[in-house]
Amino acid sequence: MDSLITAAGLALARGDPLGALKRVALRDDAPALALRGIAMARLGDLARAKALLRGAARAFGPKEAVARARCVVAEAEIALVSRDLTWPAKALETARDTLEAHGDRLNAAYAESLDIRRLLLIGRLDEAERKLRRQDPAPFPPASRAIHELVVAGIAMRRLHTKIAREALARAARAARQAGIPALNAEVDSAALVLDTPAARLIARGETRPLLLEDVEALLASKALVIDACRYVVREGATQVSLATRPVLFALARALGEAWPDDVSRTALVARAFRARHADDSHRARLRVEMGRLRRMLRTFADLSATKDGFALVPCRAREVVVLARPVEEEHAAVLAFLADGESWSSSALALALGASQRTVQRALDELAGAGKIQSFGRGRARRWMTPPLPGFATNLLLPAPLSGG
Repeated sequence: MDSLITAAGLALARGDPLGALKRVALRDDAPALALRGIAMARLGDLARAKALLRGAARAFGPKEAVARARCVVAEAEIALVSRDLTWPAKALETARDTLEAHGDRLNAAYAESLDIRRLLLIGRLDEAERKLRRQDPAPFPPASRAIHELVVAGIAMRRLHTKIAREALARAARAARQAGIPALNAEVDSAALVLDTPAARLIARGETRPLLLEDVEALLASKALVIDACRYVVREGATQVSLATRPVLFALARALGEAWPDDVSRTALVARAFRARHADDSHRARLRVEMGRLRRMLRTFADLSATKDGFALVPCRAREVVVLARPVEEEHAAVLAFLADGESWSSSALALALGASQRTVQRALDELAGAGKIQSFGRGRARRWMTPPLPGFATNLLLPAPLSGG
């Protein structure tokens, strides 16, 4: 390995991509191409970075399997940052096995971390957690330890274990400071901000107030009857009934929860559940049927009492009934929530993350773009969507630096 390649690798390890480029920008040998690819990725030119890394993988000879595998890992990182969730996970698994077989355990662990981060992003928490438990972060360098702790925090936040999340973020912050990489420090700060940003709204007795993630955790652990409009379930303690596939029943439950302890008129319930301006006899008949279905589903929690004007929710044990709603509610709030991470998303990646069809997601993106809430760049398969303004640098691109050796 020559001195310029070594110096460029050290510059990348320090978080100095411009310093790395100064040393290898005019070289086209395989190690230089790989280092240039990582540097360009850290500067935000992901398309150029991907081309350079693929060129490096081709340029490495058949005996340099480890170097080629490291290029695959770097390309997988670019795919993750650019939210290309359809990038072949099998290629990353093969690269990880190659690195493990040749004794490059740190980069093998990094490849595993990329896979875990992808699983976290698409909501497959159980699988991500199982893989994370197999990792021992003790021998990791500071940057890799910080990434590991960020994943721990991400899973804990999704599980509503805020104490565990804060502890993991504190460890991530210490590791990021030791690594001395500005982008990594920014990533940790961004993750920590989630804990201090309203995550939901509480609607109770006619009043609404924002809740932090810790407040949501405390609410779900309380003895209140919670009508959860974030997950479309009705819960009391550890017991819950899902209404995710019964939107009419959930609309009725939410209307009754928002009005509790008062009742809701039949006209208001018809308007809320069936979106009808005027309640006729057919609407009233359907309302009776749906209220009967809802009564059966909620029988362990509450009764639905008929009143002179409508219906009222009467909890069996709980002394309080509350509605937990998203912090912002609009027709395409879920799409906006994913785009709010500041990264650019393809419509196919959004569809995968949301569990929806690509056509449904594309319609939502077109409507949001028409309203000026999001913007796109690129064409065809390269088209990406994000909330404005476009960033000049990728903030959470953390590629493995040692790509130059075999």
